[in-house]
Amino acid sequence: MDAAIGDGVDVLSISFGGHSVPFYRDFMAISAFAAIQKGIFVSCSAGNSGPLNATLSNAVPWILTVGASNIDRRIRTSVYLGNNKLLDGQSLYQPKNFSQKLKPLVYPGKNGDYNAATCSSGSLNDIDVKGKVVLCDLGGMIGTVDKGKVVKDAGGTAMILRNGIVCPETTVPEAHVLPTSNVGYKEGVEIRKYLSTTNSSPVATILLRGTVLGVKSAPEVACFSSRGPNLASPGILKPDIIGPGVDILAAWPTKPTFEILSGTSMSCPHLAGVAALLKSTHPEWSPAAIKSAMMTTATQISLYGKPIVDERDNIPADMFAIGAGHVNPSKANHPGLVFDIQPDDYIPYLCGLGYTTKQIRMIVKKPFSCIKSIPEADLNYPSFVVTLKRGDSRTYSRTVTNVGMPTSIYAIGNVSVPQAVRMVVHCPSQGMRFMAMHQKLTYKITFTRDVMDKLKAPYGQGYMTWVSGKYSVRTPFLFKFG
Repeated sequence: MDAAIGDGVDVLSISFGGHSVPFYRDFMAISAFAAIQKGIFVSCSAGNSGPLNATLSNAVPWILTVGASNIDRRIRTSVYLGNNKLLDGQSLYQPKNFSQKLKPLVYPGKNGDYNAATCSSGSLNDIDVKGKVVLCDLGGMIGTVDKGKVVKDAGGTAMILRNGIVCPETTVPEAHVLPTSNVGYKEGVEIRKYLSTTNSSPVATILLRGTVLGVKSAPEVACFSSRGPNLASPGILKPDIIGPGVDILAAWPTKPTFEILSGTSMSCPHLAGVAALLKSTHPEWSPAAIKSAMMTTATQISLYGKPIVDERDNIPADMFAIGAGHVNPSKANHPGLVFDIQPDDYIPYLCGLGYTTKQIRMIVKKPFSCIKSIPEADLNYPSFVVTLKRGDSRTYSRTVTNVGMPTSIYAIGNVSVPQAVRMVVHCPSQGMRFMAMHQKLTYKITFTRDVMDKLKAPYGQGYMTWVSGKYSVRTPFLFKFG
């Protein structure tokens, strides 16, 4: 990273990270701070340790921390059962000469043999699978493509890969060695039900359907995408945003020259690319301004027009999974207002974390003093994390910079907070009035929790928007209830 900084790069895309540690012990945090001091934007992977919470990497506020979403493309293969049910799955291998006629369907694990159920090496030697479609469970000490090799070597003609209960509906298109369909957990239940209830010999086939575009459920938060809360700095919402990271066509340094890959290592460079586009059209924007433009214009709605869901449980994704939402590059190019932060503005924040002078100097690499310290929620960030016990009232400030129309008035638009939380925005009654480009205005928000609130949930969430003409600037709120 030091070499890249020395080369004068504009954007760094970093697809790795480690466990959450204090920032002065985090080499990514330290090297990324050196980058932003030179005006370099840093995009980093949130990690692939989902669906568990509190698993993310790269939690510092001067990095854009990126989670992963799926896209509206599937490389479709479907299981067609003898009872006329059609169950969708995926596979990259789709040979043109495969006969899609119904064939006998067999599940090697029907007697409880785990090795046979997972189609492990040698497990099919004494089972008649020749010319049959074989149902295999994910798991065991064997990879998915190798399961297909076991089935093929035993004489099987096709394979169905059935997901388990963890990440139940995450299917993967892989370069299998025989016609295959990786189906979700509920589809696997349907297949097992058919096998157990059919009165005749069960049959099935794999329908090879090629690439399907326009899947309306997209984007969804990928099950593997690492989640908050942010352990190293609980007052900063992470991940910041999500972007395309599932089944991405990626260049590869050896043969084959392209692979289909999934991970936040795929979504991180997508956001780095968006940052490069924004920097090319707005060269005067700081790394924090670019991040703000992405976050405040992100979407929370799928192509269905419904809230983006989490693949983990198929319910609307919470902020620990989605952050501010899914990137919308076109809107990010015209955000209206940005929440800007200069490198030295992070020093009072670091002082507020309770780090010693020596520890902070390891990060900022320059002389300073903690004359001022601020709570995490007072950093000029495009999102809020607010801790509220019953009866608590907290006031925080934000400063916005006008990058939209020179003369404009921003009024409060939509507001959403939990029922027991009251929010008051302190600004002129007519809204924020800007008279020039790059003008800055400051407002304050007071959050108050009802002293009689009986809510037992540990967290709540909400948001507000500032609206002026075509601009809508959205700020998400995460509430931590003590």
